[in-house]
Amino acid sequence: MTEVPPPAAPEAPVGQTPPGGPPVRPHRGTMILVFGILGLVVCVIFGIVAWVMGRNDLREMAAGRMDRSGEGLTKAGKICGMISVILALVALGIWLVMLLSAATCAAVGQ
Repeated sequence: MTEVPPPAAPEAPVGQTPPGGPPVRPHRGTMILVFGILGLVVCVIFGIVAWVMGRNDLREMAAGRMDRSGEGLTKAGKICGMISVILALVALGIWLVMLLSAATCAAVGQ
C-alpha cells in the first residue's frame, strides 16, 4: 500500500493571519499614498508624514509584522512624500536666494 502524504496547510488570504503564524497588522498603503499626494498638492506637512509612515511601515513589512499586500502603495506614497519635501526645500532655497539678492541690491543702491 502506498501512503498518501498529509494535506498541505492552506495558505491564508492576503492580510489575514497565516495558519500557525503570528498575526500581522493590516497595511496602511492607501493612507500613505493619499498623504504623499496631499504633500505634493496641498501642504508639505503631509509629505513629511507620508515619508515617515512609509519608512516605518516598509520596515514592519520587511520584518513580517505587517501585511505585505500594500507594499507597492506604501512605496509610492513614501516616494511622493519625499518628492514633496525635496521640492519644498528647493523652493525655500530659491526664495532665500531671491530675498538675499533683493536685500543686497537695496543695500548697494543706498
